[in-house]
Amino acid sequence: MRKYIFCTGGVISSVGKGVAAASVGRVLKARGMRISIQKLDPYINVDPGTMSPYQHGEVFVTDDGAETDLDLGHYERFTDENLTQASNVTTGQVYAEVIARERQGDFLGGTIQVIPHITNEIKRRIALVGEQSGADVVIVEVGGTVGDIEGLPFLEALRQMRRDVGRENTLYIHVTFLPHVGATGELKTKPTQHSVRELRSIGIQPDIIIARADYPVAGTLCDKIALFCDVERRAVVPLVTTPVLYEVPLILEDAGLGDFIVERLRIETESPDLSEWRELVDRIHAPKSALPIAIVGKYVELHD
Repeated sequence: MRKYIFCTGGVISSVGKGVAAASVGRVLKARGMRISIQKLDPYINVDPGTMSPYQHGEVFVTDDGAETDLDLGHYERFTDENLTQASNVTTGQVYAEVIARERQGDFLGGTIQVIPHITNEIKRRIALVGEQSGADVVIVEVGGTVGDIEGLPFLEALRQMRRDVGRENTLYIHVTFLPHVGATGELKTKPTQHSVRELRSIGIQPDIIIARADYPVAGTLCDKIALFCDVERRAVVPLVTTPVLYEVPLILEDAGLGDFIVERLRIETESPDLSEWRELVDRIHAPKSALPIAIVGKYVELHD
């Protein structure tokens, strides 16, 4: 049975869900698993091709010519997997498909609603990625932040997926941010607690919480998050900002995330082998020589 990992984000946007999802993919691939990744974007645009790069960043073009979200670039670089148009789903695409089918009479005059028609189309597209790629595990990232009204149909579809394919075949990862209060020098967990509460009100209980922070996260804070968010202590993974993004898979693996995922999903895998990845990170940290590289770009104001 194919496994599904769903990655959501809370507290703030641009919290690092894309890199986290890509890193989970690398950790699983290091165990010999076939993986594929998909991005669900709640905006009503059909694709990012006509969106301002100043608002959304540069598009990433897949092998089949689709203009997709820039997170797909992270996915491909981290996992060495070629993705397709099916790996990027937007609200615009979903509604366009459902409305087109309604005009053709496919629904036999029934009333078209968000539930079940829109959510069924979202679930169909999630399943399609797994069928086309033949992946053992499909990792699905939901864009935006929990609490955004645009993302509700996608989160409802994710909730239904656990009911459809079984609890042992689904896993929810929630990426949050721990803000630092300069006056007291403290990291605060309250926004994370409220974000998880919002997610639970939709019907999704996270299995794993990745706590992003710009400062080291004390073990007592992880204990607190585990208690208030009702997750296992080892399922709370602190992820401190690193200057080298390619370190993230190693950080997650060293924190035991890979072992926890395969245990929770009841997967038998090979022993993890991230030796080549560690060599890559070592070369980045200690380059033998400097090489000037010019990057020519039209839209360069948005650092993301």
